[in-house]
Amino acid sequence: MDAVHGSLTVGLTGGIASGKSTAAGAFAALGVPLLNADQVARDVVARDTPGLARIREAFGAQFLTAAGELDRPKMRVHVFGNPDARRMLERITHPLIRERMVAWRNAQTAPYCVLDVPILVESGMDALVDRILVIDAPEDVQVARLRERDRISAELAGQMLAAQAPRDQRLAKAHDVVSNTGTVAELCAAVGELHQFYGELARSGRRRAPGLHLP
Repeated sequence: MDAVHGSLTVGLTGGIASGKSTAAGAFAALGVPLLNADQVARDVVARDTPGLARIREAFGAQFLTAAGELDRPKMRVHVFGNPDARRMLERITHPLIRERMVAWRNAQTAPYCVLDVPILVESGMDALVDRILVIDAPEDVQVARLRERDRISAELAGQMLAAQAPRDQRLAKAHDVVSNTGTVAELCAAVGELHQFYGELARSGRRRAPGLHLP
């Protein structure tokens, strides 16, 4: 744990098309303070920020739009399949994201809060949380959802899954797991159970109590 902080902090993560975003929405609907890492990642390189200035210095002005904002599609193409460029970008953005998330976490006064981080385990940001909640789905379910959601081929869906950390890696780190193979209503019901569970843990101070595995 990086620092002593007040609220029980839950790290929410899951593979692509696992239902993580739906779970995040369910927590937010219950009034739980929640910070989305993808939004933080956009904020720290917004127009006129020090983060964007560092990107311009490292990569060149060609990666900014005419309006002075980060050209995200161009940067995405540049770092895709270019490990050195991706690592350079991460060296700029990850410390800024981490700093922003730690400050937010330490300012929370609710019984518990949620950090919504798609690459929580891969990025090492699991050190910022007390518990890791994985929204899990078998790979065949992820592929089917991706194909339906994005209207893509099975081959492309498989490539998208392969680009992520292995499912087993997330599960090995998880304290709590929701197996999301059913309906949205069932997932939201599971979040409701977790809401009660985390509230009880926060009140008791048992942050590392045995976890919940919900079907």
